[in-house]
Amino acid sequence: MEGGGGGAQYNPRTVEEVFKDFKGRRAGMIKALTTDVEEFHQQCDPEKENLCLYGFPSEQWEVNLPAEEVPPELPEPALGINFARDGMQEKDWLSLVAVHSDSWLLSVAFYFGARFGFNKADRKRLFNMINDLPTIFEVVTGAANKQPKEKSSVSNHSSNKSKSNSKTRESEAKHSKASQPKDEEVGLEDEDKDESEDEHGETLCGACGENYASDEFWICCDVCEKWFHGKCVKITPARAEHIKQYKCPTCSNKRARP
Repeated sequence: MEGGGGGAQYNPRTVEEVFKDFKGRRAGMIKALTTDVEEFHQQCDPEKENLCLYGFPSEQWEVNLPAEEVPPELPEPALGINFARDGMQEKDWLSLVAVHSDSWLLSVAFYFGARFGFNKADRKRLFNMINDLPTIFEVVTGAANKQPKEKSSVSNHSSNKSKSNSKTRESEAKHSKASQPKDEEVGLEDEDKDESEDEHGETLCGACGENYASDEFWICCDVCEKWFHGKCVKITPARAEHIKQYKCPTCSNKRARP
């Protein structure tokens, strides 16, 4: 890996240099998700360890393990993109990687801005230059060619909502049930109250061991059938909608280490 994302040898110090760095990394990642997509798909083997997609200023891309140093020279891309590869439709998986790639590019650009003391005007100018380009997500999904962009993104979000898996829907139903006020406040029937309390008392997060909370999103592993706080396994409700078969970190690591 080019020094953990190229940061060790390459430090752009002006707005123009940071934007050039951004465009190079962006071009490399777009290449991975479009023209080189077959090779990218093959390299993201779910049987391997947590993998990341890196883009470099040279317009090249690389799939590799994250940097071992803590903290790394640059912000790290999304971890473990390979684990979701075979549990989703390829189009949805590529779109998800594209979203995280967009986030990473902004993180790297504004990391340089913070490191070299960009003022408010420089940060605004950098953002405006970046914002004039279509996002990787828009390029990968074809939204960049549709007008207006806002309506396209809303439409895509609505269609993705309908694809949420049964485990997520079950989690959301449980979330809703546990969020209801107590029996004495609204006069729930006794059996509904008992059922809600039973679920509340018996369910523990497989990661942190804490009880079910009424104001938190949960997701169930399709392999071990344990429930987890979304925040503990870094899964948001929006991301869960794209996952057809969720595997918790423990079950994913079992696949990676036969």
